[in-house]
Amino acid sequence: MAETNPSCLVLGATGFIGGHIARLALESGYLVRSFRRNPDSTGHIGDIPIQWYNGNLTDFESLLNAMQGVDVVFHAAAFYPTSSKPDEVTNQVAYAVDEIERVLKAARQANIGRFIYTSSLTTVGHPPKGQKRLADENDYYIPGTLGKSAYYESKIAMETRVLEAARAGFPAVVVNPTAVFGPGDVHLTLGKILFAIKHGYAIAWIPATTNVVDVRDVAIGHLFAAQKGRFGERYILGGYNMSIKTIIDIVSCQFKVHPPRFEISIKTIQRLVNLVDHIPFLSTGNHMRAIPLWQSYNTEKAENELGLTHRPFEQTVQDAMTWFRENGNKV
Repeated sequence: MAETNPSCLVLGATGFIGGHIARLALESGYLVRSFRRNPDSTGHIGDIPIQWYNGNLTDFESLLNAMQGVDVVFHAAAFYPTSSKPDEVTNQVAYAVDEIERVLKAARQANIGRFIYTSSLTTVGHPPKGQKRLADENDYYIPGTLGKSAYYESKIAMETRVLEAARAGFPAVVVNPTAVFGPGDVHLTLGKILFAIKHGYAIAWIPATTNVVDVRDVAIGHLFAAQKGRFGERYILGGYNMSIKTIIDIVSCQFKVHPPRFEISIKTIQRLVNLVDHIPFLSTGNHMRAIPLWQSYNTEKAENELGLTHRPFEQTVQDAMTWFRENGNKV
């Protein structure tokens, strides 16, 4: 009897990472279902033959219907807080927890074989004091560290629920992409940074570091996690640890523009955040509040256990801007 191809459902297929997961899964022989809120939306994968399911993460029945009979669920659509205002954190975290618990309930009821959850680099905390090493999967963001970041508090709350489910026997694997760049950034997630540098809007840099990775390598990491990932484990899907200045210099070189000439201190950023917190209807964004926590990451676990590799950042930047140019964005 001939073996049937494995099937998967991608939650968030109209987005940046989710679209690449769907495309790669199809190329890898999966029967692909994709979930979307807007029946007319296809993200950056309108050219591939996949089965679309319309629904919402707030609608249990639509989730359950889409999950019936699939082998793997890729959840790349976790709640993204819409506000960074301190007085809205509690409500947004409650919404995030309610949403992930609904998704997990549907996955359990559908008896799916594997659940690959796309978390965030923000849930990876700093190593304990005295340990001079890069942050890795054993380090967790401690809730309340930032005090008033809906993004950080929501992301750790959702990831915690997934890992708790895994400890109770649910077949879940968590992946933590770092700062993701590349083609297909339909919502200008980080693509707006490339545009800002290209057009001279990036007037300064901050003395911080992070890790950058190509979205296509992140998609590969998701499929590897479905094939090789251990239940209850988290894997940092990253590429290169770089200072913000180095990232800006590389992008500026690619576009043949002058990089920013001065630095803005982290203390200055913190003062700005504190000021805006007291001004109604203004927001600095969740990530500006967290700049003091930015760091480098150890990506060896995903490389050793999953076999993840990463392409040069310069290639990522080139391919991203080519995609924007070919898809009607002014670059």
